[in-house]
Amino acid sequence: MNFAKAVEDVLGYKYVMNVHQGRAAEHLLTKVFAKPGGVIPTNYHFTTTKAHIEVTGASTCLEIYYDEALKTESTNPFKGNMDPQKLLNVIKQYSRDKIGFVRMEATTNLLGGQPFSMANLKEIRRICSEHGLILVLDGSLICENAYLIKQREKGYENKTVAEIVKEMCSLADIFYLSGRKNTCVRGGFIATNNKELFEKIRPWLPVYEGFFTYGGMSMREIGAMAVGVREMVDEDLASCAVEQIKYFVNRLKETGIPVVTPPGGLACHLDAMKFLPHVPQSQYPAGALTAALYIVSGIRSMERGTISMDRDKEGKEVFADLELTRIALPRRVYTVSHIEYAVDRINWLYKHRNLIKGLKFVFEPPVLRFFDGRLEAIDDWGRDLCEAYKKELGDY
Repeated sequence: MNFAKAVEDVLGYKYVMNVHQGRAAEHLLTKVFAKPGGVIPTNYHFTTTKAHIEVTGASTCLEIYYDEALKTESTNPFKGNMDPQKLLNVIKQYSRDKIGFVRMEATTNLLGGQPFSMANLKEIRRICSEHGLILVLDGSLICENAYLIKQREKGYENKTVAEIVKEMCSLADIFYLSGRKNTCVRGGFIATNNKELFEKIRPWLPVYEGFFTYGGMSMREIGAMAVGVREMVDEDLASCAVEQIKYFVNRLKETGIPVVTPPGGLACHLDAMKFLPHVPQSQYPAGALTAALYIVSGIRSMERGTISMDRDKEGKEVFADLELTRIALPRRVYTVSHIEYAVDRINWLYKHRNLIKGLKFVFEPPVLRFFDGRLEAIDDWGRDLCEAYKKELGDY
């Protein structure tokens, strides 16, 4: 099969199964490996990952990053690293019998698309091997992470993205991804070289996804994904979004806009708490900034802050570590003129930021509320923002 051959050639894995989305892979992995009353350590959570880990009540998602990861203004090239000492502390506290697996995300979406280094991945691999733990790699943005390793880590400057990706994969027991990112196709897959682990997952595939030969994906999508897997390690393609994000971030820095640095993969991230210091976290500053940006520009960004968190078991708000507005830059989509337009509108909005107030929920689902929840502007501030825009820039 072309798809299985592409996965083996590019990623080095012999066993692979398709799933209809990346979150379906997360569901299967937590279903099979999460331990009751246990934990799953990660360099940082992603929304759907955390939901799958915790929604059953079986395990807790533990984020064991370096403190530097939460500094939005930084020169640290690898803020996505996992803290090895914190991992050892977790192992000492819970023992291997309570740790479902250790998860590394490339790149860390909710930290601003920040990568981890190969040296860090090797160290986490060593610790997992010593303690008999499964290392899972979320490779949804593995090529961006690989390209940033090539750009920033000594000893890899002369390696190709393809070589770096394969080395990263060789260090993980299980690999999974959401196909919408690197392979540009709806769907996902789980891959491994460990037949025993593979056979533990396989029986659950038809229960939740579909038959083994397609796993909830159409044959057309699987064929397209086979092409996407091979294309994603192309140097020009892997660098496309990263270089555009770097340009975008640097242009915003030049104009004094609070933005996450260093530039990472996936997106340019505005620091909403610095952009809107007058809006408390209880009124969702990242969500408010996301809405305001759409009003004045038509640019669809994404809230990555407290709205993206769920309430605790007592119904209390859980504040996010960071309040970010994510402006994603998919491959093969945008030009420099698009970025310059965004820079212009963000600067106008920053000058009028005092017009922006907070948001409040009018409908709130119990889990993953950012997908289907509905909010409204406090004091109808959107109207004032529109009036200011029309007065200075004319009708839309």
